[in-house]
Amino acid sequence: MNNQTSKVVLVRCNNYQPENVQSAINKGLNLLGSTEQLAVKGESIVLKPNILSGENPEKNISPHPEVFRAIAKAFKQTGARLSYGDSPGFGSPEANAKRGGFSAVAEEEGVAWADFTNASDLAFPDGKVLKKFSIAKGVCQSDGLISISKLKTHALTRITGAIKNQFGCIPGPRKAEFHSVLPTSALFSQMLVDLNRLISPRLYIMDGIIAMEGNGPRNGAPKPMNVLLFSTDPVALDATVCRLIDLDPGLVETLVYGQEFGLGTYTEIEYAGDPLESFIASDFEVNRSPQKTTTDTSFLSTSLMRRFTAPRPTINPELCTKCGRCVEVCPAQPKALSWKDGLKTVPPVYDYAKCIRCYCCQEMCPFEAIYVKVPPLGKVIRS
Repeated sequence: MNNQTSKVVLVRCNNYQPENVQSAINKGLNLLGSTEQLAVKGESIVLKPNILSGENPEKNISPHPEVFRAIAKAFKQTGARLSYGDSPGFGSPEANAKRGGFSAVAEEEGVAWADFTNASDLAFPDGKVLKKFSIAKGVCQSDGLISISKLKTHALTRITGAIKNQFGCIPGPRKAEFHSVLPTSALFSQMLVDLNRLISPRLYIMDGIIAMEGNGPRNGAPKPMNVLLFSTDPVALDATVCRLIDLDPGLVETLVYGQEFGLGTYTEIEYAGDPLESFIASDFEVNRSPQKTTTDTSFLSTSLMRRFTAPRPTINPELCTKCGRCVEVCPAQPKALSWKDGLKTVPPVYDYAKCIRCYCCQEMCPFEAIYVKVPPLGKVIRS
């Protein structure tokens, strides 16, 4: 695939009004080649939106339910049997889908819930990093998957989009294990590429009508980008996002390894639909630093150097509600977060010597209280 040109379609859509979204989805699918080339009558197709956390759609954490609805309507025309689901990092998949507005849309459109709680082990001999994955049974039992992502920033991978969306095909509690055994951004990105090569979604659609910048993927700020993106190549799609937000695709390791491992291309891309130039937002708040998001170099590998130089999650005590979610989701063993003297009346404290810089705490904080910053010594050494 590396030597081939991949097609990415960009369609302008300025709001989430149902008729506008449906028109944009239909246009994008037609420009890409129509739904009939992606699903046929009688097939079982899973729609997989990124439901990081069940929240009000106005928080822009997940693809908007109206985007989900429009995609369901379009694929219902093929006669395929549709189901949907995702496995968030915390809480019941069904409960998160309900709170996020997806369950109501699915019920109205006759889309069944797929099993994203139980898993089946799938061997992947061609994996570069892992040779086996535990994948949600709803995905394993389907004929194909449609990946529906959100244009957002991410502390570990800089952006979270088409490629990273498939991480939700691994049932919730199992995902924490990956951060422990793959503690660097490079290894984690390689795993995500392997996962996509195994699942091989038929189509990737991204909701960038209102994106999320800054402290993503959960607590960032809304950023209107007014675009829906479509491709059968997740590397090309995420690389297109990088160009829209003025981020060097070479800094995004999922793209580098995605091209290297044959998942797709971030260099040979054909664009269709509305002009890419009309969507570029150079002021988009994203990590453009050439510094690693984790400590991958031998010079910074010791716990002492990690503690004082590596980018690290930090708690804002004024915003922290002492809910303990960060302590609960921390995958480090022993945990890098704890209650000082067992008291839950003050924010948890970090032991940065134990912190693996996975940023799960920052990602899952419900109250925007955790952000990532580079310590002063780290700024000097990395400048």
